[in-house]
Parts: sequence; structure tokens; C-alpha cells
Amino acid sequence: MPLTNRISLAQLGICSMSLVAGGGVRLFGFGQLAGWIWLGGASIVLVGVLADTVVALWHKKFGLDLIALVSIAGAIVLQEYFTAAVIALMFASGRALEIYAERRAQDEMSALLSKAPRCANRYENGQLVQVPLAAVRLGDRLAVRSGETVPVDGTLVSGATVDESSLTGESLPVSYGPGKSVGSGAVNAGDAFDLLATSTEEDSTFSNIIRLVRAAQESKAPAARLADRYALMFVPLALGIAGLSWLFSGDPNRALAVVVVATPCPLILAVPVAIVSAMSRCARRGVLIKHGGALEKMAEVKTMFFDKTGTLTGGKARLAAILAAPAVDQEELLRLAASLEQMSGHTIAQAVVGAAIERGLRLTVPERVIEQAGAGLSGWVDGKQISIGGHDYVLGTATWPAWAANLVERIGYEGAAGVYVAIDGTFCGVLQMADEIRLETPRALRMLRALGVGHIVMLTGDRADVARTIGNSLAVDAVVAEQTPASKLAAISEARRDGVTLMVGDGINDAPALAAADIGVAMGARGAAAAAESAQVVLLVDRLDRLAFAVRIAQQTRTIALQSVAGGMGLSIAAMLVAAFGYLPPVAGALLQELIDVAVILNALRVLRLETATSAERISANDLDKLKEEHARLRPVLDRLARLADQAANLPAPVMREELLLLNESLRHQILPHESNDDVTLYPRVARLIGGEDPLASMSSTHREIYRLSRIVDRLTNATLGEGDEEASMQELRRTLYALEAILRLHFAQEEEIYYGLAS
Repeated sequence: MPLTNRISLAQLGICSMSLVAGGGVRLFGFGQLAGWIWLGGASIVLVGVLADTVVALWHKKFGLDLIALVSIAGAIVLQEYFTAAVIALMFASGRALEIYAERRAQDEMSALLSKAPRCANRYENGQLVQVPLAAVRLGDRLAVRSGETVPVDGTLVSGATVDESSLTGESLPVSYGPGKSVGSGAVNAGDAFDLLATSTEEDSTFSNIIRLVRAAQESKAPAARLADRYALMFVPLALGIAGLSWLFSGDPNRALAVVVVATPCPLILAVPVAIVSAMSRCARRGVLIKHGGALEKMAEVKTMFFDKTGTLTGGKARLAAILAAPAVDQEELLRLAASLEQMSGHTIAQAVVGAAIERGLRLTVPERVIEQAGAGLSGWVDGKQISIGGHDYVLGTATWPAWAANLVERIGYEGAAGVYVAIDGTFCGVLQMADEIRLETPRALRMLRALGVGHIVMLTGDRADVARTIGNSLAVDAVVAEQTPASKLAAISEARRDGVTLMVGDGINDAPALAAADIGVAMGARGAAAAAESAQVVLLVDRLDRLAFAVRIAQQTRTIALQSVAGGMGLSIAAMLVAAFGYLPPVAGALLQELIDVAVILNALRVLRLETATSAERISANDLDKLKEEHARLRPVLDRLARLADQAANLPAPVMREELLLLNESLRHQILPHESNDDVTLYPRVARLIGGEDPLASMSSTHREIYRLSRIVDRLTNATLGEGDEEASMQELRRTLYALEAILRLHFAQEEEIYYGLAS
């Protein structure tokens, strides 16, 4: 505990004992001795307040402690020692409340430190060996026993159930399947499992969070006191009323009573208690605010700048599309490619493997694998020679087939990366990998606009065409692309002239911009350490909508703090006027002021209850994961819809009929049962969480359209096409397939966004 806090608590203890001891001595008739005891207790607090006031004035800060100094000193001068002791106790108890609130926030932010793992269980020569965490290397196979903390970030070899409450705030355990990533710091809430390390101790998510928490705890940045802005008005007012009451009545006790009820505990404590409570509330939801000044500014932010990669987008590659040759099955292309990619440690290779596992594809072990760093790799999978990598590595100087004529231009325009695949020397397709917009990003931006943020700008170093595509889809107000760290800095500096600015980023190149903005916010869960160190706010949870939560908490905290300041000033001024007319003696005034203190501080503590919700009032992360996994299993059906629509005009009639029969079976036995189950079981529950009479009416309407289009596919599948209407029927079929594919993709995305917003 800091020395100043120990001194404040010691003052409270001495004041309490002196007041009780003096009262006991007084009962036995030793009035003079009681006065000396009360004087001693009050003097100890007086010396502390005097020191604080001198230091504040030395730093040219005119604070409210001056009134406490005048009231205690005035009581002593007038030999009202009991009154002086009561005032001193009131002031010391107020300080103790502030210390309690600060310690509570510190406890919230440092809860992670006690859970830091020290070692890991690593497989060595078929045996488990406990090794220091620093000895873990990329690719090590580790075992995590039940109840143990995941030591480093890794990819699951088998399924696992983990408690991520210390990382995400999710109160219920979450289940993950093989191939899923698990962050360090999660606790094994189920049976033992194995994982492959994808980070070292130094680079792990949990170690990064612990460094940030320690840095925040050691930060010397003071919490700004909103109440001090009112001191220039309140202090002269209180002293003026006291002086006038003495002047007109000739009774110095009236002046003392005025100063006593003006003791500024409500103003001194209400704002810090509210701010520290808000910092504690945000810490519980994974938002680390390093000092109170940043929280105050967040309530006034008008312009927000966002980096693109890793902030508005996920920052990692995901399979966006499979572009296969007409005669090649897309699922088989992905399976063969992922089987080979198992032998590569490249991030895109891991994304390909993860996509295949997510779709439930059976991967096999490749043979005779040769990897050319930075280009690609080749090997044999199930007796087939597979080459995978960049187009130069896979195709060389070969001529592009007709079906792939504009492939490179399309992938480049969409800002994606292409993983080119050849089977037995023949180019067969491309896996389009893209850095997708975060699921919560659109919702987060809508929430920020609703909170009064007037201008949202994407500030990125990416190409202008890629940046505009992302920016237009998110409806940001401006897209500033191809920026260097220096030009980002200049853009933010210019915007600061128009109001409070906030910058969100995650990379090393964002650090100068984060430091230049009024408020820098770092995506700290996986972001660069330099960005987190430059920022005043760090999102420890990899969710952008937590920023909107923090801004809303900041605004509500400011409102509550201002209510406390206004209420404290109003009640104190009323009490001062009563005391000035002689109706409130000093001791009664001290007790009244204590009641005002308690009322105002209790009002400030309302911040701790802001935005609270029980796990029963939210969708669990397990429910969300089940929905996403089911959508992943259904996406091959969507791919088949698009592929069949593309090839309908060129397929022979018997092949077309066979493909339609397979597609129709998938629609009847996979897609439609999924949508029907959503309507019956999930939507009523979600509707209760959202509120309103029928909040999911539009989603149910989408189900009806899906059923209608599926019936058309069924009719066309079973119809006998005559020669005369064959072309018209084919056009109707293609329109229907394209429409059904588009509406299903949109519907899946809408469902996931709604569920994600309601998830804890």
C-alpha cells in the first residue's frame, strides 16, 4: 500500500480513538484533558491537510482541501476542540472511502496476476515433462490438465472446454473443437487436452495482458478531479458567506459553522469515487483504462480514427471463397490443400487447415513434402501430387486457363490473398484468403454514433481501393488510405483543433498516432506492445464493441459525477445559509455534512452497477460457437449453389439433373431443418433478450423467402423440361440459385452478428 494511503488510514484511526477517548474522559469529569485529547487528534489531520494544501499551491493548483484546512484551524482557534475533532474525523473518513474505492479498482485490474502460469507440460520422447514456461517453443506439443491455466497460445489437437472469464469476462465455460485457437490465460474446465504452441511465453496473449496491467498499476498519471474546476467558485463563496455571517452577527461560531458545513468531502470524493468505480467496471469487461483523465475525455469524444488491419478487420487470414476449375470439387480441393498445408507453419497455411477442420473435412498425412520458403510447398496426398503457394510457384510460365482469366485482378481488387493449387501438375483452383471485417465492427460503429460520435475516419496504410471497399461497407465518414506513421500523426493533430479525438490501432506503426490523439486505444489482446504502451486505453478482449461499452460508461459516469458535484454543492450551500443565520451549530453542522457525504458518495457508487447483466440474460459463448459451427457445416451447400449457377449453361442435361438432385437433398435435409429449428427454438429466446413485441420479424420473413426459393428449386428439379421452354427454365433456375445463395449468406451473417451482440 502506498505511504500516503497508510498515513490517511492512520489519521482515521487516531481521530476515531481520540474522539472516543476524549468522550470517555469527559464523562469522568476531566473536561480539560478531554479537550487536549480532541485537539491532538484534530491536529494530526490538520498537519496532513496543511501539507497537502501547500503542495497543491506550490503546483499552482487551487483545490477544495483549503476549506477543510480553514474549518479545522478555525475550530481550534475558537477552542472548539470537540468540533475540530468531529470535522477531522469526517474528513479522514472521506479520505478512507476514496482509498477503499481505489483499492477495489486495483484489485479488479490485478486479478490476472495471481493466475499467471509458471511452467508447461511438454511431450518429450513420448513422455510428459514439466518445463519452465520460457523453454516453450513454437510447435511444441503441450498437455493441459484439468484445472490448469493454458500456458501459451496454441491450436487444439483435440476438443476442449475452457473458462475464459479472466480474458473475456464470459462467465460460462466455452467448448472448442480440434483446430481452434485457444489463448493463454484460459483455464481448463474439462478433461485434459493437448495443444500445439503457436507462441512463446513472451509473445503470448496472457503475458501481454499482464505486462499492460502492471504498467497501468505503476502509471503515475493522476486521475483528473472534475470537482476542482468548481473550487474557484465554491471556496470564495463559502469563505464569503462565513465572513458576512461573522460581520453582521459578531459571532465567530456562526462563521465556523458555515465553514464546517462547507467541508468539501462530497466534491473532493464524489468524482474520484465515480471515476475509479468506472475504471473498475471497465476492467471487469476487459477494458483497461490507465488513468482517470482518459476516462473523463472519453465522455467528450467527437472524432474517432480507426486503423483498418487488426482493428476494423480481424487482422488474420480466413478462407473467403474457393474458386475451382469446372470439373474439380471444391471440398476435395480444400481437403487436399489443407492436408499438405499441415506441414507448413505459415499463418495462411494455418488458416487453410483451420478452414478445412471447421468444415469437418478428413485430413490425411502428406508424404515427400518439399517447402520453398516464401513461395509454396509440394508433396503427395492420397497418391496425388499437390503443389500449393503463389501463382508463380504453382503455374510458372504456363498459360492461364480460360475459367481463370481475371482471377488475379479480382483477388487483388478485393484486397485478398490467393493460395493457388495444382493437382498432378494441372492448375485446379485458388483458395481466396481475406482479412474479413470483424463480426462486431458494424454494430460497434453504430453504437458509437448513437453515443454522439460525430465523425468516424478510417486511417490506414493500405491501398486506396482496398480501403475504400472496407470503408464503404462500414459507412465511415472518410477513408484516408496509403498513410505513413508521420501522415497519420499529422491528420490527428489537425483534427484535435475541432474537439476531442480518439485513435484505435494495434500495430507498431500506430504507436505515434495513439500517442498524438487525446485518447489512444490499443487492441491489446493480440496487438503490438508498442501500441499498447503508447495508448491510454487498452482493449484486453479482442472485441471492438467493448470500446462502445467504455464510451457509454464514461458518459454515464460523467453524468453521475456532475450530479454528485451539483448535489453536494447545493446541499452544502443550503446548509451554509442555515448556519449563517444561527440555526445550525458547528457540531450539528459536522454531522449534517457527514450525511451529505454519505449520500453523495453512495450516488457516485452507482457507477459500479452500470451496464450489469447476469449470464442468464445473455446468450452464452457456447451458443454462439454452436451457431457458427453449424453455419460452417452448411457453407459447402452455399458454395454448391453458386457453383451450379455458374456452370448451369455448360453442363450436360444428365449431369445437371444429378447435381440438382444432390443440391435439392441438401436443401431439404440440411438448410430447411436448420432454419425451421431457428424459428421454433432460438428466435423466441433471442426475442426476449432484445425486447419489443416482434423484434425478429424481418429474420422470420427471410426464412419464408428461403422456403419459397427452395420450393422453386425443388419444382425445377422434378420438372420434365420440354424443348420449347428449356432456355426460360434454365434462366429461372440460375436466377433462383443465385438469389438463394445470396440470401442465405446474408442471413447467416445477420444471425451471427445478432447473436454476437447478445453474447457475453
